[in-house]
Amino acid sequence: MNHLLRTLLGLALTAAATAAHAEVAPPAAVLADGLPPIPAATAEATRPYLEFRSANFLGWNPADRSMLIKTRFGSTDQLFRVAAPEGARRQISFENEPTPFATHAPAGGDALVVQKDVGGDEFYQLYRLQDGRLTLLTDGRSRNWFGAWSRDGRLIGYSSTRRNGADADLYVMDPRDPSTERRVATVSGGGWNISDFSPDGTRALAIDRRSIDHAAIHEVDLASGRTTPLTDPAQAVSYADARYAADGRIWVLSSRDSDFVRLGKLDPRSGAFAALSPETRWDVGDYAVAPDERFVVYAVNEAGVSRIRVLDPAGGAVRDVEGLPAGVLHWSFGDTIQVAPWGEIGLSLSAAGVPGDAFSIDPDTLAVRRWTFSEAGGLDLARNREPELVEIESFDGEPMSGFLYRPDPGRFPGPRPLIVDIHGGPEGQSRPGFLGADNYLINELGIAIFLPNVRGSSGYGKRFLGLDNGPWKREDSVRDVGAFLDALQRDAGLDAGRFAVYGFSYGGYMCYASAVHYSERLRAASCAVAISDFVTFLENTQKYRQDLRRVEYGDERVPEQRARLGEISPLRNVERIRVPLMVATGGNDPRVPASEAEQIVAAVRARGGEAWHVLARNEGHGFHKRENRDFIFWAGVEFWKHALLGER
Repeated sequence: MNHLLRTLLGLALTAAATAAHAEVAPPAAVLADGLPPIPAATAEATRPYLEFRSANFLGWNPADRSMLIKTRFGSTDQLFRVAAPEGARRQISFENEPTPFATHAPAGGDALVVQKDVGGDEFYQLYRLQDGRLTLLTDGRSRNWFGAWSRDGRLIGYSSTRRNGADADLYVMDPRDPSTERRVATVSGGGWNISDFSPDGTRALAIDRRSIDHAAIHEVDLASGRTTPLTDPAQAVSYADARYAADGRIWVLSSRDSDFVRLGKLDPRSGAFAALSPETRWDVGDYAVAPDERFVVYAVNEAGVSRIRVLDPAGGAVRDVEGLPAGVLHWSFGDTIQVAPWGEIGLSLSAAGVPGDAFSIDPDTLAVRRWTFSEAGGLDLARNREPELVEIESFDGEPMSGFLYRPDPGRFPGPRPLIVDIHGGPEGQSRPGFLGADNYLINELGIAIFLPNVRGSSGYGKRFLGLDNGPWKREDSVRDVGAFLDALQRDAGLDAGRFAVYGFSYGGYMCYASAVHYSERLRAASCAVAISDFVTFLENTQKYRQDLRRVEYGDERVPEQRARLGEISPLRNVERIRVPLMVATGGNDPRVPASEAEQIVAAVRARGGEAWHVLARNEGHGFHKRENRDFIFWAGVEFWKHALLGER
């Protein structure tokens, strides 16, 4: 071998060795503390699973009959116009921050209003988008939330905390002229918003949401500001999405006289509620009424799967929409289902093999048309595993269920390691949608994933929803995790010696609590944007949220409740955590402040425990910027390899 060839070979070997040991640097806004270096090989191996995008339907443009969606082509979700089914996605917003919600004026579509925040702080502002530029409509400081358009498209109604930072007063404005803004009702509580305008524009319906199962409907006279309750504010009944009906009654979703949420009409004079959806077991979660009210389309949450049905209000006949994938509707700040002025139904959903796409339905034939085909990094989505429904009885005989995703047994024979992934809320629900990057854990690492619905989850009736309320019932949901572990450890397809737990938000508290109570049965716990101490959480969460969370968890201002909240807090029981932790959080989180993560990481390390800590300084309650989300996923992959799979 001559000298030149030896030199070239040496350079090639050096380059290969360097590439094999290359590392991924944390993004500029991310603090990675206590983590080992992230190999570049991990980033390369996972990249196809991180290249998926989802298309969320946001509404129709009556000016040209196009569809408004949000999706991501760069670092963040932006707004796009789609002119026709399978048409090109034309970008119309160009922000550094995500644009999570936007809505066209219903009459003419001449104004497009956007709601977005900065750095995930959830102090949302309203803007008008025109020619790719945003014009600020609100004050730039308080938390504002879009409510509804007037029927003629002249006014928007919304709530704002600008008066004192806590109470969500009601405002109206012509978004074409921000100087027209005026406060129409001064209220008490952070859960208020305008739900609909009367056809003549003189009145508005407003909902005061005090908890997931307690709300009241009010009517606001827009000239005088007089607010009249239409339902009993003291009655613990849920009301949502109230809209004026042509017959003088009010369309609404309500749990009144039922364990489940139904679609019906409320008589504002007598207070009588008449259910129109025939389902008696499952919640109706979303609906839309045709402009001429000849049909109503609604979604039933049937064991987690969204079933779309079309109701004839006059005759009561209900038809099932059969042409959609068996998946889950996408929620996106506003109305999940919308009917265009010309009658076409729009929505978006995800499923195991659908990353999230927009669809339309013909209300007469129920024919389905797919408007977007979101990319998935070139992966064959048919490889993604469909979940199994697992049903158990918990420690007290309470029935509950969850979804189990198993790796391909042909590629990964024998008992598999398992991650129990607990949803947030706590009023959330694990549902069989697209798993996103987590498909890498199943398809490439052979890790099974189980999504439980413990007591307190939504979708199973208000009785089940309330089973974890207050500080003395809180740990019953943690005991449910123990019951699921009992059942799953008897599964011959799972390796009972390699179980771990993950949780996000309230699921993060459940993650910490599971590590407290079940360390001897777990290998690791990865807990994101998580409550570590209920007392400090309730004291430090944003003012507009405090009362809403006190209804669920307890009131730290009451001495006996404060004492109990302290007793059940993972931070006060940190000596019982004997598994490695990974903790991820956002520096701007208004819900669960970053201090919740910092204090438990310090406490675990003070006792000699292992805690990986990732802080994204420019994020809030979640990770929405591409570079941050990717890095945190890579850190998670390395954590599972290290703590669950035993790789070094």
